[in-house]
Amino acid sequence: MKTFGNLYVIAATSVIGGALFGFDISSMSAIITTQPYKCQFNQQGNDPETGQCRGPDDVVQGGITAAMPGGSWLGALISGFLSDRFGRKTSIQIGALIWVVGSILVCASQNIGMLIVGRIINGLSVGICSAQVPVYISELSPPSKRGRFIGMQQWAITWGIAIMFFLCYGSHFIDGQAAFRLPWGLQMIPAILLFLGMLVLPESPRWLAKRDRWEEAKSVLVLVHGKGDPHSPLVAREMAEIREVVEFERQNSDVSYLELLKPAMINRTHIGLFTQIWSQLTGMNVMMYYISYIFTMAGQGSDLLPSGIQFIINVVMTIPALIWLDRWGRRPTMLVGAFFMTLWLCVNAGLFAVYSRPATPADHFDTAAISMVISGRPATAVIASTYLFVASYAPTWGPVSWTYPAELYPLRVRGKAVALATSANWAFNFALAYFVPPAFASITWQTYVLFAVFCFCMFFHVFFLFPETGNKTLEEVAAMFEDTSPGSFKYIGIPAWKTHNDRSIIRLERNLISSEEKIAIEHKITEPNEPKV
Repeated sequence: MKTFGNLYVIAATSVIGGALFGFDISSMSAIITTQPYKCQFNQQGNDPETGQCRGPDDVVQGGITAAMPGGSWLGALISGFLSDRFGRKTSIQIGALIWVVGSILVCASQNIGMLIVGRIINGLSVGICSAQVPVYISELSPPSKRGRFIGMQQWAITWGIAIMFFLCYGSHFIDGQAAFRLPWGLQMIPAILLFLGMLVLPESPRWLAKRDRWEEAKSVLVLVHGKGDPHSPLVAREMAEIREVVEFERQNSDVSYLELLKPAMINRTHIGLFTQIWSQLTGMNVMMYYISYIFTMAGQGSDLLPSGIQFIINVVMTIPALIWLDRWGRRPTMLVGAFFMTLWLCVNAGLFAVYSRPATPADHFDTAAISMVISGRPATAVIASTYLFVASYAPTWGPVSWTYPAELYPLRVRGKAVALATSANWAFNFALAYFVPPAFASITWQTYVLFAVFCFCMFFHVFFLFPETGNKTLEEVAAMFEDTSPGSFKYIGIPAWKTHNDRSIIRLERNLISSEEKIAIEHKITEPNEPKV
């Protein structure tokens, strides 16, 4: 079977795994306010005045929504073992098959319990794919374009959100249960395409080398980076770096999650975890899940088109990151995003605090989560500010949250380390998806203040502790951490805020290492008792 080595084909196919998460976000946000959905899962009974179904209450709806990220948390943790055992490519295919099973259950759901089980299974799939797709792409990409290719994962998520939303929008004109069962059934198709597409893509050369499959590893590098030329200087350079790292790490081949908590690893473990945690604490995915609630408060009622505009903005504004992320660098991108998201969250909090009124029974809202009503120009300003928030997240924390953790770790722990970081994403996604409806019900506009505080804190956390990793090989990034004392928050003697998107800085600092240290490092790499490949 022909194997494709074009990196754009590899990235475009593998990131379909990210699109699966997008399908879930928009299917929930578009469907939870529709009558067919509420009548099928009508936990609260009918409204005594209007006779309409009220659907699940805000706590149960939070549980239904949170079931998927809850399953994703478990899937992300499992993915580390799958990836190390079977390979990056195969683990993604396993995730695709699990998605099909979950989608069948969700599509056929007869009650809330069955719906939750199906969403948990879907979550297992999303957790596996979201953790291992960035690892797979990072291990195949050249340093100068790694941010672009991994960032395509976020772009696929935005496309998944937009496509599924408009499928749901079209389906809501259908009478009966088909209005929500049709889009839930159609979401199986991309997973099938993902499974089939991965059959003609290569395995990660770094994983192959780790398994002593050196000829296969070289053939992948020749295909992807050498354009078929086995004598390509780039292929020779990468093979030499991979061989050196694999030989050095051979003595530490048995890796557990506990190793990530050891002094030499805890720094980058904390950075990877918080990259994913902060991406959730921005409130972006929460706004995506419950955007219909927010726009209902702003007087848009059941009209889905304003939400659709937000999803289009999300797709379009991710494109600049795909083009320029490697030029911008990771740190500036995260800092700019945190600043502007704080701004727009504060604007929304102020608008709701000053101009909104509490919702009353006369408004006939189906859930206590729709706790405020705002109208006129302030309502228009809320919608505009929400759009600007999305436009700030899309080119910054959206793509960087997937790119940055995949760059931080050495080969021997990369699969499990990225899985752990991604599991933090899903743990907080689960908590926030469950928390936000009750939060809007109880603390109303102060929910925005809470997320603004998170964005404010993440700005300073990134500024002081997150080093720049752009335009460096994965082996160079690993050396940034390993060339300094265990547990230190400096990188080759440089504070994090002085690292830049420039390889020459790292090389300059390496030249300052004393001759004695160089000899010690070389002796460690070529230790006589170490097994050779």
